[in-house]
Amino acid sequence: MTTYAESEVHVGDPNCSERVLGGRYRLEERIGAGGMGEVWRATDAVFLRTVAVKIPLPSLPSDQDSGGRFRTEARLLASLRHSGIVRVYDYGTDETPEGDHREYLVMEHIDGWALADHIASAGRLGSADTLSVLAQAAAALQVAHRAGLVHRDVKPRNLMIQPDCRVVLVDFGLARSIRSAEAPAGLMFGSPYYMAPEQITAGGISPATDVYALGAVAYSCLAGRAPFTGDSLTEIVQLVVRQEPAPLPDDVPVGLAAAVLRALSKVPAARYADASEFAAALRGAR
Repeated sequence: MTTYAESEVHVGDPNCSERVLGGRYRLEERIGAGGMGEVWRATDAVFLRTVAVKIPLPSLPSDQDSGGRFRTEARLLASLRHSGIVRVYDYGTDETPEGDHREYLVMEHIDGWALADHIASAGRLGSADTLSVLAQAAAALQVAHRAGLVHRDVKPRNLMIQPDCRVVLVDFGLARSIRSAEAPAGLMFGSPYYMAPEQITAGGISPATDVYALGAVAYSCLAGRAPFTGDSLTEIVQLVVRQEPAPLPDDVPVGLAAAVLRALSKVPAARYADASEFAAALRGAR
């Protein structure tokens, strides 16, 4: 099963599968949905290949994305070249049956499953498998960081595992330039289980923000759960900001546990500066 976002959310017109976007992309099956958009498996009638098409949620006013979120995501992805980053093929707008104009983003279709589903199925991952996932995810993030970008939404649901065990980072919908990555006060984007404290407190965003998220992914792999869980969003964000995570299981190698917990430091300066530095620490923890 291929999924790109929070698959528990189901929205949209059930007849949407009959639509053809841009006279070219026939939507066939919804494979994921999140707070801002849906992802559909589709067929490209020109190149006769399967693609993934991301469209804004039908419930969102067409002008809510006036800042060009989809266009920005398309441009960011187009600027990155790495086998561990989902490729973008096309961007366009299409008229809905109601006469509105909706943006759409056409991407590489990843044949595989989300790391989140793998963790849920396995319970928890061993150290070797976790290190393999982290090394590949860090390599992809390193490309983004060197390009001056912060992903801002690294989580198990956005890491796809292909049948050959290659890992691909998807969903750059929240990615921003490091120079303009501060979130507006009062707004919070991303998954609270994997958000760095500065994302919650509207502090400055940097590559260390992605390092925290990747550390939280590592913790989830090794412990079978996120670093912090709670009964409400309020409880979770308070724990992220104020509480230290519980120790990892005793069978996790000491060096690996230390690297993960450093990545989860509350203060960005106490973490690894970027994905490259985190990757180097992980190599030393083998």
